Amino acid sequence: MRYISTRGQAPSLSFEDVLLTGLASDGGLYVPETLPQFSQEEIASWAKLNYADLAHKILLPFVEADVSSSELKTMVDETYAGFNHKAVAPLVQLDKNEWVLELFHGPTLAFKDFALQLLGRLMDNALIKRDKHLVIMGATSGDTGSAAIEGCKHSKRVQMFILHPHERVSEVQRRQMTTLMGDNIHNIAVRGNFDDCQQMVKQSFADQSFLNGGQLGAVNSINWARIMAQIVYYFYAAVALGGPHRPVSFSVPTGNFGDIYAGYLAQKMGLPIKQLIVATNENDILHRCISANQYQKHGLVQTLSPSMDIMVSSNFERLLFDLYDRDGAALSELLEGLSNGTADSLEPQRWQKARELFSSHRVDDHTTCDVISQVASQHNYLLDPHSAIGVEAGRVCNQHPEVPMVTLATAHPVKFPEAVIKAGQVEPQLPSHLSDLLERPERCDVLDNDLSIVQHYITSKL
Repeated sequence: MRYISTRGQAPSLSFEDVLLTGLASDGGLYVPETLPQFSQEEIASWAKLNYADLAHKILLPFVEADVSSSELKTMVDETYAGFNHKAVAPLVQLDKNEWVLELFHGPTLAFKDFALQLLGRLMDNALIKRDKHLVIMGATSGDTGSAAIEGCKHSKRVQMFILHPHERVSEVQRRQMTTLMGDNIHNIAVRGNFDDCQQMVKQSFADQSFLNGGQLGAVNSINWARIMAQIVYYFYAAVALGGPHRPVSFSVPTGNFGDIYAGYLAQKMGLPIKQLIVATNENDILHRCISANQYQKHGLVQTLSPSMDIMVSSNFERLLFDLYDRDGAALSELLEGLSNGTADSLEPQRWQKARELFSSHRVDDHTTCDVISQVASQHNYLLDPHSAIGVEAGRVCNQHPEVPMVTLATAHPVKFPEAVIKAGQVEPQLPSHLSDLLERPERCDVLDNDLSIVQHYITSKL
């Protein structure tokens, strides 16, 4: 399988090259030339597989030119053995045909662990084979950073620089990053927002000369391997609920569009999905685009769901590539217009295609707290604020009540005590492996929102 850039000007690459490259040389994102297709009979035959075995089945076609079946099997077995629930991604029923898929049983209590625990192993495997080293530069709105550090901290071939917006992540999220010590781990708090951090990462990938011959690698969901690993749990949930013999709908709390894009790919690969719902907080550019074809950037709002405080959703470009018939030149022209303000919408026929694929809903902080309170009262179940947004959007947008609606619960509520307390609930306790997190020493450098300062910091640490 080969991978191509959404901008159409970069060479096609193998999986391993894409894994280590991250952003394409033309500024685009890599996607597979073709997707593997699974028949209904094949999907039905997976009903009794455990999570790791299912991951092996689904991921092998994406990597087999570079990673052997046995190598991949070892990596997925090791990855998901580190989760603290036997099901890895258990389903919890809230009501008739209303389910929550718990994606927070990994080491950092967030869905990012599903991909980043595997990504670290895939990168190590490739770097050892090639006898190479890599400089990881990533931006996080809260959860990617700790999951990336946890997944790559043991690598002797990786130096990690993780940018997060200063004082705009929860304390638990921050400490999960800044208390992980290692000579190859560097946390940077940028005096700005997530979009500022993400922009610095993209600019650094576009011009890597500041590294003096070194190579940047990506852990953000611009890295194809992140998306690829997230496809698996859509199949896992659907099969557990009777798929493919009956369809399933999914509501996904959405910031950078990577998680729901993985669901879109699962659907294209043969999984019967009835609805895909984009659930946003007040930073609602994706909802405005899907519901009304309005793609104007507004000022970024700090909310109780900080992992979704994003206005520029990188992975939306991968969807737009398909909506524009995989025409890299047309997509580049659109993105240039959206960036410089000369365009603020999609072509009507492209937007209609998006409307056919997705529903969407915006949820503010007040409603988020109401949903946390209501679900706790009626179902004795505590949601984190992002998952609460997913539940609410699933209820509002549900067009097929006879079909199971699954909300992706993307993080453990303990990571967001402010929202839980505002919802009138008792603050949850950290699990045993993190029980002393608030007492652990931290290491982090606060830098101005200036690309040259950040890049100088990185070169000074290498």
